[in-house]
Amino acid sequence: MKVEWFDVRGGVSGVCASGFRAWKARVLLLCVFCLPGMSGCNSVRVKLGMRVYIAKLPVSSMDASLPKDPAGIAPGEKSPLVATFKQPNGKVLATEGQGKGKVLWSDMAVAATLVSVNKKGVVSLPHDPRKSDGKMGHVTITVPSHPDLKAELDIPVRYDYAFSANFPGSNGPDGMAGTDGTDGTSGSDGSTDPNNPSPGGNGTPGTSGSNGTDGGNGGDAPDVEVKATLRAGSHPLLQVSVAPVAAANGLPAQGMKERFFLIDPQGGTLTVTAVGGAGGRGGRGGKGGRGGSGGSGIPPGVSGTNGQDGMNGSDGSPGRSGRITVTYDPSVKPYLGLIHLSNPGAAKPVFSEAAVGPLW
Repeated sequence: MKVEWFDVRGGVSGVCASGFRAWKARVLLLCVFCLPGMSGCNSVRVKLGMRVYIAKLPVSSMDASLPKDPAGIAPGEKSPLVATFKQPNGKVLATEGQGKGKVLWSDMAVAATLVSVNKKGVVSLPHDPRKSDGKMGHVTITVPSHPDLKAELDIPVRYDYAFSANFPGSNGPDGMAGTDGTDGTSGSDGSTDPNNPSPGGNGTPGTSGSNGTDGGNGGDAPDVEVKATLRAGSHPLLQVSVAPVAAANGLPAQGMKERFFLIDPQGGTLTVTAVGGAGGRGGRGGKGGRGGSGGSGIPPGVSGTNGQDGMNGSDGSPGRSGRITVTYDPSVKPYLGLIHLSNPGAAKPVFSEAAVGPLW
């Protein structure tokens, strides 16, 4: 059935209901592949009722929240903002994303201090606690189409979080797959006439597939050095640095850098891992070609033999885990259970108690 025309505002005209549903399904599929920030896709979503332009709606007040993390976010973490709008009739609208509403984030302007906010309304805090230590994040949301609207939100920085520092070896490359063998050719047909018989030709054998290559070995994890001290006070916090031990050339292993953490003993932990990279998977052996079939005749030709499958390559060996050493200030001793270490197969981590001053 031919679709003549469609007016989103007025409904369906010249289109049957099933045709409209099919058209809408195609538009919805198009929206799935659109980037959220693309204005063209936003206009389609608005026409379908999936989104609304806040500029075209009466709004009396605005509010903002961080519903998933009302107590704040930890360094290196992200959390989605939600903005809500109250209309004069009492109806409340919410932003897309975490708010599960229809208001577009692209209709708003967000200014942020300490934290950053992307175009989807997701707040993030830098990994390095030295940048946020003793500070408070803050966001201000305005709506250009409604100059009288503004929402502000303080975003505390929290340290009662399960932090992790991973210094892995590189994974080995996978082996190359072998090539498949070629099929044999069929034998020519002879005669099956009993008064004038002739034999069928034999099929040729298929060629063998080649072997897959072996996977590469995983890289070794670097040795890792952990230092920990305690920042005393009414609410003490652990200062921790984790760094790969420099290789013989004096460069950090695989470009890895020292990382810093500030940990609240009341709920916070740190897991440090130095695990070797996984070995690459061996390449698949090529499949042997099929033998050609024998031609018909009296007697019929013999079919060719199938080629042998190639052998699969061997998996690479995993890399070795790195050694971990921990140097901690005596004040940290009651909190050592908050630092978890993982380097399977390597020597047991070594703990050394010694004076460790402030790390920043």
